[in-house]
Amino acid sequence: MIDPGHNGVWTRRELRKVPSGNGRTKPCNSSGTATNAGYSEHAYNWAQANALASELRARGGTVRLTRPNDHGEGPCVNLRSKLANQLNADALVSIHADGNLSRGARGFHVIVSTTMVGGTAVERQSLALAKDLRRALEKSTSMPRSTYIGGGTALSLRTDLGTLNLSQRPAVMLEMGNMRNSRDAALLTSKAFRAKAAEAIADGLVEALR
Repeated sequence: MIDPGHNGVWTRRELRKVPSGNGRTKPCNSSGTATNAGYSEHAYNWAQANALASELRARGGTVRLTRPNDHGEGPCVNLRSKLANQLNADALVSIHADGNLSRGARGFHVIVSTTMVGGTAVERQSLALAKDLRRALEKSTSMPRSTYIGGGTALSLRTDLGTLNLSQRPAVMLEMGNMRNSRDAALLTSKAFRAKAAEAIADGLVEALR
């Protein structure tokens, strides 16, 4: 299951609160970020998710996306993992890009929940998947590890993300780079980079699911 983060359209309806796990609520969804030149995160997420889907299908995988297009409102964050749960998916990968404004902030990181409804076994599997994806991205792409999250590990452990918290299946969120950094933006807007990233993510998934 691939989740292209955010939606093609954002309206005030997405401010409504929905469950996000751990007894908390969050807005249905946010608009996401963009590069300084105006390339939106939702568009990047959609392009990268589809590149990954094509790569996985070429390898014989069965792939579903959480939203059908990039020009409408998709599901709220509490529903992003629902289909993966219902279909007993091998894994859920949520594709995002960050929008950190700190000077020099760049690079990718992988987010894992430490409070998943799937329990400790699924949390361990998710962390192992995150490490396999980190290794594959480092090996096959020129996007560095995050300079601002994870203390050099490119791993971020969180408890506030409904997409991950509500998953019964191994699940991670990939922040593929910082869109507000010019070097990262040049990569994220490149079709060649997205193809390389798709291959790397697919490699990481294959390794994790052996």
